[in-house]
Amino acid sequence: MSTETIEIDSARQETVMRILDAAEKLFRHYGYGKTNVADIARELGMSTANIYRFFASKVEIHQALCSRMLGASYDLAQRIAALPLSAGERLRRYTLEQFGLTVDTMLDEEKVHEMVVVAIERDWHVIERHIDRVNDLITQIIAEGIAAGEFRNQDPLVAAKCFSAATVTLCHPQMVAQCAAKENRAQPEDLVDFAIQALKA
Repeated sequence: MSTETIEIDSARQETVMRILDAAEKLFRHYGYGKTNVADIARELGMSTANIYRFFASKVEIHQALCSRMLGASYDLAQRIAALPLSAGERLRRYTLEQFGLTVDTMLDEEKVHEMVVVAIERDWHVIERHIDRVNDLITQIIAEGIAAGEFRNQDPLVAAKCFSAATVTLCHPQMVAQCAAKENRAQPEDLVDFAIQALKA
């Protein structure tokens, strides 16, 4: 690859990041529904046509932003999966930290929550890919727990999907919002402990 090509790719990537940063700023401030491509272009001091050179629509910008946000969640999962802890402790730590991330990032900032809800309702491939990647990590942790004798012998992929389904109320922004501060819901720590115990039974 020539130096000129590398420079063009670098400049393009820089512009893409500027567009995403501006879009995220406006989505956070005004909300996804109240922001359009012209607003993003105005924020950057460029034409709307120039935005469309990089993204075909506001939906595509939103997809890229959600992918970036979910990337931070996946990085958290990867980091915890690599810790020198028992499988159960890693599952506990990941789920509770993901719950904290959901509360801090998505619920305390209403406009960010709106972005994620729109993505979930549209069932975008970025959401499905994220779920698959996280399930792969949870499968790995459970398989290591089985090998160490910590968990009973079972299909680790099935167990991972069941663990995720059992704890989804701690990671799904809409469910977290609905269950927050309600006394007739299981406490996060109790729910995680119950799900981990099921792997041992």
